[in-house]
Amino acid sequence: MNSEPGKIRWGILGPGGIAKAFAGGVAGSRNGVLAAIGARNPGKSGLAETFPGARILDGYDALLADPAIDAVYISIPHPGHAQWAIRAAEAGKHVLCEKPLGLTAFEADAMIHAARKAGTFLGEAFMYRLHPQTLKLVELIRSGIIGDIRMIKSSFGFAMPGFMPEHRLYANDLAGGGILDVGGYPVSMARLIAGAAAGLPFAEPDKVVGAAHLGQSGVDEWASALLHFPGGIIAEVSCSISLNQDNVLRIFGTKGRIEVPDFWFAGGDRDVGLGRIDVIGSDGSRETISVNEKRHVYSFEVDAAGDAILAGRQEFAWPGMAWADSLGTLRVLDRWRAAVGLEYEIEKAPLRTNTISGRPLRSGGTAIGKRMIPGLSKPASVVALGFEDFRTFSSGSILLDAFFEAGGNLFDTGYVYGAGYTETLLGQWLKNRGVREQSVIIAKGAHSPLCYPDVIGKQLAQSLDRLQTDHVDIYFMHRDNPDVPVGEFVDAMDREVKAGRIRGPFGGSNWTMERMDEAIAYAERTGKQKPCALSNNFSLAEMLEPIWAGCVTSSTDAWKAWLTSRQMPNFAWSSQGRGFFTDRAGRDRRDSEELVRVWYSERNFGRRDRAIELAARLGKSPIHIALAYVLNQSFPSVPLIGPRTLGELDDSLRALDITLSPADLEWLDGGSRHAA
Repeated sequence: MNSEPGKIRWGILGPGGIAKAFAGGVAGSRNGVLAAIGARNPGKSGLAETFPGARILDGYDALLADPAIDAVYISIPHPGHAQWAIRAAEAGKHVLCEKPLGLTAFEADAMIHAARKAGTFLGEAFMYRLHPQTLKLVELIRSGIIGDIRMIKSSFGFAMPGFMPEHRLYANDLAGGGILDVGGYPVSMARLIAGAAAGLPFAEPDKVVGAAHLGQSGVDEWASALLHFPGGIIAEVSCSISLNQDNVLRIFGTKGRIEVPDFWFAGGDRDVGLGRIDVIGSDGSRETISVNEKRHVYSFEVDAAGDAILAGRQEFAWPGMAWADSLGTLRVLDRWRAAVGLEYEIEKAPLRTNTISGRPLRSGGTAIGKRMIPGLSKPASVVALGFEDFRTFSSGSILLDAFFEAGGNLFDTGYVYGAGYTETLLGQWLKNRGVREQSVIIAKGAHSPLCYPDVIGKQLAQSLDRLQTDHVDIYFMHRDNPDVPVGEFVDAMDREVKAGRIRGPFGGSNWTMERMDEAIAYAERTGKQKPCALSNNFSLAEMLEPIWAGCVTSSTDAWKAWLTSRQMPNFAWSSQGRGFFTDRAGRDRRDSEELVRVWYSERNFGRRDRAIELAARLGKSPIHIALAYVLNQSFPSVPLIGPRTLGELDDSLRALDITLSPADLEWLDGGSRHAA
């Protein structure tokens, strides 16, 4: 029981300089009290004096297990943020996490996902956003005092005494450097100002160009970026740990400019910032505005977090950093780092052997069921995961881990995906996690224009090298080439089976039923392994014309009859209609050229209407009905899903408990009968 009703009992995870400043903010807050410190070295001298009145606990787990703690403030180095924020949410604790929220937007999204599931608060501690100076700055911009905003210039740069490899700011294994440590300040401020100019809480840049000097430890010692926002606002941002900069925020408008020194401390320090905003007119006139705030600078974020927690909200109220705001800032930092080639060693496969929560990968999940597929020696999950959009191991492994822990073991790759990176990522993940034998790999090769028999073996050899394995479990030719006799393709794939490099079914992706019939007949005549699987588009909505050249849909009535009579496994891409069953589509929504061209027909809209009706009855979404339609076919039908976030993955899995009868399928497809 809370001995101080109306107060949030805070625990600090990791004592340090910023933790001491936060403790001062708690002491000066109206709704917070500091209850405990979680320290890995609880016997360290000075802890009791630095944090008076707080219990000193042995380790971070002890803090999370303490029933007398409501919320934790995470102030350890950047690489630990995601792990401990997720564990705190799992323990039912609210979290205020020092910036950056995670090393990447992908990590931050996993943290947000954990908080959303737990029903707990999660906030990023950009303290300046809650100081009254920030709200005053926004009010001035919205007032038009300097006219229309055109350009923003902001820096946060300082010079360390010299290169100090043991210091966290220079340590590669602690994600040192300026971009993550202080670059988020000018970036988040620029997004706030551009948003204020457009009447929005924040704005997202449509272009990011970055440069940096990477020092001897591989971290950025000084760096700059250009951000272009829709509407024409340009922001120049810079940061440094080895270079002093003037650190004045400058906002240029058509009628003057605004200057704010050291905005993250409101022109002060870690205790007090009175706030100072200089408004300079185009005629050179100058007015200095101060909020004259004497409260502890950290007390505002303590109270804002406490107010949210007490009100049952999971995010900061504006102008604090809400989840979408934190993700937007991190996406800019991700693009900045990508532009300069800054990937920390701790983000790469050899050092990232645990899941995002810091735990080893767990087997035995049952959320995703498994089934036997003809020609395959081990059970495969009822859905296959596609992940071709990921470009780093640290981002992709979050989704791969979650899919596997839910019971998924079927992974869809292709020789051309990500110029080979998709296969490389999967190979690294399978090796690191030690789950190759439990997994089922779909490989694809011979994409046009290189769709020839002799390409199959050559590309498969490269795929196996990237995948770090000696075989794939399922193989598809990615396209067909009708100019080549089909028997030559069957011969080439059969050779790979005999060589042990394909150890399961093979077939075609985007093949017609006529070519499949011909290929099967050839194999039967010659004693070769028969093609016995397809990977064609299949969906409740029929693809009216190919999304990409050479693609084939199997959603027509003739195809359904053929697939059923053959009992042909089909691994269906675009199984949910690429947004057709979401609010992006509609009879009056014509802003997406692809949706209109590929899916818009009255018959498809009838199917969409019935999916919406059934979804409402079942308490699901139309896309769940669309996925269940593919899963419940009378032939082996395996949807390929491509979620980018853990939330999207969880949402897809909501379709797995929907059972549709043949009458339901017939009604959804043609409306001839009412669903049971």
